[in-house]
Amino acid sequence: MLSVENINLYYGASHALRDVSLSAEPGKITCVLGRNGVGKTSLMRALVGLQGVRSGRVVWEGVDITGLKPHERARRGIALVPQGREIFPRLTVYENLQTGLAPLPSGERHIDDDIFALFPILHEMRHRRGGDLSGGQQQQLAIARALVTRPRLLLLDEPTEGIQPSIIKDIGRVIRDLASRGTMAIVLVEQYFDFAKALADRFILLQRGEVVVEGDGARLDADDVRRYLTV
Repeated sequence: MLSVENINLYYGASHALRDVSLSAEPGKITCVLGRNGVGKTSLMRALVGLQGVRSGRVVWEGVDITGLKPHERARRGIALVPQGREIFPRLTVYENLQTGLAPLPSGERHIDDDIFALFPILHEMRHRRGGDLSGGQQQQLAIARALVTRPRLLLLDEPTEGIQPSIIKDIGRVIRDLASRGTMAIVLVEQYFDFAKALADRFILLQRGEVVVEGDGARLDADDVRRYLTV
């Protein structure tokens, strides 16, 4: 289980996250919602160790990992699908997937068939360069690259951004499938309200770096939630 306890994060004098707490457990999807610039990506960066926190704790599977470096967290089963995908455009699809194997012990560095079962298009295009794929296919590749590490905590930072509706449905199906297996905790950062509503078991809503609403996914239709998300 992931437990984030009152973390505060700064960029210089700018207070980006203010006493933010959340939890995520295996088999469940926790959504982080909010408008642009409220701290959602900063939270993801704090969880994987790309940005240090000034106070508070990040606890994963009962261990305080607040001081661990990103590669140390990856070895503990934490994987991030970053905003903007960040694939390697000159590498093939298969080579992109292989780059995700680094955190695993040498004897476990292989790509499971399950990856291609989840994303059949990647098998068809495995010898094509990542830069030749459509935006939606690149997003699938970014998710698959995270999954090759066999994570127990999967963090997804706006996976529907700039993606065509048909692939959004495919990505939603994959996320539901992964959660239903009961072995992976999932934290999903999302602005697309309907996508989040369909997936969220729990949610937090950020404004100006603070949690202003939280609760079960069933509450996502509440007026106070919609008020904070309306532009």
